[in-house]
Amino acid sequence: MTSLPTATEIDPGTLTALLDGRWAKIRREIREQVADTRFREPYGLDVERHREQVLEQLHELARTGRPRLGFSAEYGGGDDVGGSITSFEMLAFGDLSLMVKAGVQWGLCGGAVQLLGTRRHHERYLRRIMDLDLLGCFAMTETGHGSDVQHLRTTATYDPAAQEFVITTPDESARKDYIGNAARDGQLAVVFAQLITAGEGRGVHAFLVPIRDEEGAAAPGVRIEDCGVKAGLNGVDNGRLVFDHVRVPRTALLNQYGDVAEDGTYSSPIESDGKRFFTMLGTLVRGRISVAGSAGSATKRALTIAIRYGERRRQFQRPDDSEEVVILDYRAHQRQLLPALAKTYALHFAQEELVAALHEIQSAGGDVDDRRQRELESRAAGLKAAATWHATETIQTAREACGGAGYLAENILPALKADTDVFTTFEGDNTVLLQLVARGLLTQYRDDFQDLSPLATMRFLAEQFMDAVIERTSARKVVERIVEASPGRDDEEALFDRAWQCRAFEDREEHVLDGVARRLRQATPENAFELFNEAQDHVLRAGRVHVERLVLEAFVAAIDRCDDPAAKGLLERLCDLYVLSNIEADRAWFMEHGRLTGTRAKAIVAAVNDLCGELRPHARTLVDAFAIPEQFLAAPMLES
Repeated sequence: MTSLPTATEIDPGTLTALLDGRWAKIRREIREQVADTRFREPYGLDVERHREQVLEQLHELARTGRPRLGFSAEYGGGDDVGGSITSFEMLAFGDLSLMVKAGVQWGLCGGAVQLLGTRRHHERYLRRIMDLDLLGCFAMTETGHGSDVQHLRTTATYDPAAQEFVITTPDESARKDYIGNAARDGQLAVVFAQLITAGEGRGVHAFLVPIRDEEGAAAPGVRIEDCGVKAGLNGVDNGRLVFDHVRVPRTALLNQYGDVAEDGTYSSPIESDGKRFFTMLGTLVRGRISVAGSAGSATKRALTIAIRYGERRRQFQRPDDSEEVVILDYRAHQRQLLPALAKTYALHFAQEELVAALHEIQSAGGDVDDRRQRELESRAAGLKAAATWHATETIQTAREACGGAGYLAENILPALKADTDVFTTFEGDNTVLLQLVARGLLTQYRDDFQDLSPLATMRFLAEQFMDAVIERTSARKVVERIVEASPGRDDEEALFDRAWQCRAFEDREEHVLDGVARRLRQATPENAFELFNEAQDHVLRAGRVHVERLVLEAFVAAIDRCDDPAAKGLLERLCDLYVLSNIEADRAWFMEHGRLTGTRAKAIVAAVNDLCGELRPHARTLVDAFAIPEQFLAAPMLES
């Protein structure tokens, strides 16, 4: 390995320019805007005051015009989906309650009206939603059905005589739960319900249902409850909604993908109920992508605080020195924070690619092939899971790295822990999302497999596996890869060879996927569920290693875009740390499957140690490159 330049030779601004990427202008504008605004930390506020503050800030945000970015220019928007998601990511450097409430208002409610509705809805609602004249909710999740959206129990039955839909909650398990904006501020809800017309169910559709009148009282037939105090995000007024035969006009149906005529006749441009359902949900994928980006911002904030603290906090003396050692100079402390920092960079670049892909697809309107859309949804699911699990783990690590000071609420980290904890289960439970990723790897989304019902899963497992999936890795290729992975040349040089690193990730993914296929090959309609259930660990691993390979590729591509030699060298070494710390954490698999010898596994541990030592002088540069506005880092422990 060639040695890195000194820390003073690398300008954090060069890295910032690379990190800011395609939407750098929006990031710069938000930083400048925030610099002139007093950040109101919610520390010490009770729930009601916190909610009031977040609503006040939401109105301030609306006045900037930035929430308009993701909407159609025809209605006063900016036609910039990628810019909209980027602005949400930047918002997540501050109070995450504000980010979530903004996401509910403009991302979920407004996004549903724009993407699932038609002109009549756009003309009537979009400007009011953008300007915050109409506060909205996104009422999908039910008490008894969270991830299994396709089998929600709320019904919307069409009454042709009145030309109205009757929205009904059949029992308590069907109440809409955890609905942001519902408990206090929401006036209109996008309600997902089973559409029934002419006695026939047509699957889940979305309806616009008023839940409060102009005075703020619950609308007739609507019961509203407060979910109460949560572990975090208490600036968001999550509530429960119950509908007792609430009537809305026929035009309340968001009818982009399915419509009901005055006489009750149903029509849709998509014939398959399953395909229609997943097409509708697919259009709303930007919420999931925004959560991944926001988790990344919270992770960067925590790491910046922890690394700055690690450079000033001293503990214990060297035998030959009277001055105590800063804790970031300890290898154990470096190992806590620097591999997490490397992964944060890697996930940032993967997120940037994902946002760009979404922007291109949604800017193209309906002119996108189904395969490309499914690939986007799979990647969004995988990165959301990876980014939010990483946030949960890293923020906890950052808290521990700051000792007792990190446990004080005034030092920000406890609120970050509490507020991001739910990220792993909202906008899709992470375990379910990784199954979706694996499903995308195991099939070509054939037209007759478009839902996740047990029957469809059985049919898929029994009939849709192709021998080509199982035979992709021949015995000869396995032998070649084992030879490549064994120490045939100097171990240190081999470990830092980027081609070897990429092959290791690719080979792991392919082997795991082939293993899943082999385990499920014998599935029949009678044993499919049991077989699939027993293979859950294998399925989840397939999803995880696939995402890790995509993240590595994004990191490598970003390094190639860097023109500054010093910054590029630093990123190369940071990428090495991402790869080798990943292999180190999974070295049992690599050794069990003959991809690593014991000698090379030990060499990887040593290499991670060396990389941490080499990157330690650059830790401050790497976190400063995130360019987080200083007011969001105003922890008293960094000032004393």
